Amino acid sequence: MKKALSLLAIVALSLGTVNAYAQEDMAATEEVAVDSAATETMDSADAAVDSAAATADSAATEEVTEEASEEVEAVTEEKAFTQILKEKFIEGGAFFMSFVLLALVLGLALVIERIIYLTFAQTNTEKLLEEVEGALNNGGVEAAKEVCRNTRGPVATIFFEGLDHYDEGMDMVDKSIMSVGSVENGKLEKGVSWISLFIALAPMLGFMGTVIGMIGAFDAIEAAGDINPSLVAGGIKVALLTTVFGLITAIILQIFYNLIVAMIDSIVIKMEDASISFMDLLVEHNKKNA
Repeated sequence: MKKALSLLAIVALSLGTVNAYAQEDMAATEEVAVDSAATETMDSADAAVDSAAATADSAATEEVTEEASEEVEAVTEEKAFTQILKEKFIEGGAFFMSFVLLALVLGLALVIERIIYLTFAQTNTEKLLEEVEGALNNGGVEAAKEVCRNTRGPVATIFFEGLDHYDEGMDMVDKSIMSVGSVENGKLEKGVSWISLFIALAPMLGFMGTVIGMIGAFDAIEAAGDINPSLVAGGIKVALLTTVFGLITAIILQIFYNLIVAMIDSIVIKMEDASISFMDLLVEHNKKNA
C-alpha cells in the first residue's frame, strides 16, 4: 500500500513538472511571437520610412533634373542666338566678313538717318493749306509766309517760296515752286543711292569669299594629291559662310530700302498735290485782290 502511494506521488510530481515545463515553453513561444511581431512592425516602419525617404529623394532628384534641363535649354537658346552667330562669323574668315559687317553697319546707319528725316518731313498738307488760306484772307502774304516759316517739311518750304515770289506774278510763282520742288525731292533721296550700293556690294563680297574659299580647297587637294573630305571641308565652309552673311546683309538692307522708297514716293505725291492746290489758292486770292 505504501509502495502504491509512493508511486502515485512520484507520478503526480512528474506530471506537475511536465506541466510546468509546458507552461514555460508556451510562455517562451508567446514571447518569441511577440518579439517577432514587434520586429516585423519595426521592419515595416523602417521600410515605410525608407520608402518615404526614397520618394523624397526621387522627387528632389527629378526637381534638380528639371532645373538642370531648364538651365541647359536656356544656355542652349542663348548660345543659339549669340554664341553660334559669333562662332560662324569668326569661322567665315575675318578679312571678308569684316567688309560684309562694315557694309551692314554703314547701310543701317544710312537707313536710320533717312527714316528719321522722312518721318519729320511728313506734313499734314490739308491742315497747312487751311492755315495758309486763313492767313492770306486775314493777314495777307506776310501772315501766310509766317505760317509756312513755322511749319517743318518740304511742303511748307515750297509754299514759302511761292509766297515769296507772289509779287512777281503767277508765272514766277509756278517756276519757283517747280525749282524748289526739285531741290526738296533731291533732299528726300539723299543717301538712298549709297544704301543701294551696300545692297549690291554685300553679296558680291560674300561671293568673292566663296571663290577664295573654293580656291583654298582645291589648293589643299593639289598639295595632298588626294581628295579627302577633311581637306576641302574647311574651304567650302568658309565659302558658304561668307555667302550666307552677304545675302543676309543684302536682304536686311533691301527691306529698309523699299520702305524708304515708299516713304519718299508718298511725300512726293503729297508735295505735287499740295502744290497744285496752293497754286489754285493763290490764283483765287489774286483775283479777289485784283
